Amino acid sequence: MDKEYLYREYVSNKKSAAEIALDVNYTVSKVNYWLKKFNIEKRSISESIYIKNNIKGDPFTLPQNISNYDDFLFGLGIGLFWGEGNKRNKYSVRLGNTDPSLIKMFIKFLIHTYKIDATKLRFGLQIFNDIDPNVALQFWSKELGFSLDYFYPSIVVSQIRGKGSYGRKSEHGVLTVYFNNMKLKTSISKVIENI
Repeated sequence: MDKEYLYREYVSNKKSAAEIALDVNYTVSKVNYWLKKFNIEKRSISESIYIKNNIKGDPFTLPQNISNYDDFLFGLGIGLFWGEGNKRNKYSVRLGNTDPSLIKMFIKFLIHTYKIDATKLRFGLQIFNDIDPNVALQFWSKELGFSLDYFYPSIVVSQIRGKGSYGRKSEHGVLTVYFNNMKLKTSISKVIENI
């Protein structure tokens, strides 16, 4: 087995050990043997799945050459995620709120800072049972400029709200933005950890 070939195919071209084994007519265990022999670090199962699901590479880029506006937007986006984001789920970037302006600013942060593919965004809506789901969906679709195809089925909470001021704030429900990418979630989480 040639070390340069194995490095190029496994590391640079992101082929799996099984794919390389087929190419060179070896067993997978033999390819794994040579990977170990040449000190080429094996990918974890989650890394392998990530590569398989993102054949064209990461659907985002890390920020480079940040300007003053970029600094502001980056800080704002990180702050929004720190305050309103779901930190427990390690597989996706999620942020929920009732304020359309806040949601739009977070989307702008993801698109401008990380150059995400906006077509991969998804939205989830949670509403109380005294809100018309269709009216709420139409509201959010119009506010965000995304068609209803981007929305998961709404979750209706069967609890009746009290008469407090919270009812006015959530007349269109709580919207959650989803960008399902473990690597981006890890990157944003590391920024917060290093603050």
